[in-house]
Amino acid sequence: MTDAFDLAEFLPYRLALISERVSRRLEVEYSRSHGLTVAEWRVLVNLRRLGKASVRDIQVVTNLEKSRVSRAVGRLEEAGHVEKQASKRDARLVEIVLSDKGKATLRQIIPAALEIEERLLSGISKEALAGFYAVFEELHRVLDLDLEAKPRLDKHVSNTAGGGSLQRSGSD
Repeated sequence: MTDAFDLAEFLPYRLALISERVSRRLEVEYSRSHGLTVAEWRVLVNLRRLGKASVRDIQVVTNLEKSRVSRAVGRLEEAGHVEKQASKRDARLVEIVLSDKGKATLRQIIPAALEIEERLLSGISKEALAGFYAVFEELHRVLDLDLEAKPRLDKHVSNTAGGGSLQRSGSD
């Protein structure tokens, strides 16, 4: 190990710290207004995008442990935000969908989340932001070439429930 290593300057650590800070800031907003946790918010917004999904599919797109997703889905179902239904393709599988209450909740909290994002980005020029996003894409490109890295999901995840059926970029 080198003596020159500075954790505060280590990219993975810095990314984790800022990601956690932003997630916790958002959680203040949707916890205050609707009693939601980070995991519950991620489940809801991803179900909005997917339409319906298995716990496994949600786990993949949220990058959360399966047990954490299962607990979040259970709490959301108990609160009436999601509903479980048997898959039409395979009766052994359970698909989770947003309820009308879940859709209404998202309509109420997404504007506040977008406002927080706007505040975070307000001091960054369009050019700097474009460069920032270009760096993210380059990091993804490098990781896409790394066989030991977890595959990246496509920007447009297919609407299929049933565990492992989500479309990914690169080779699996």
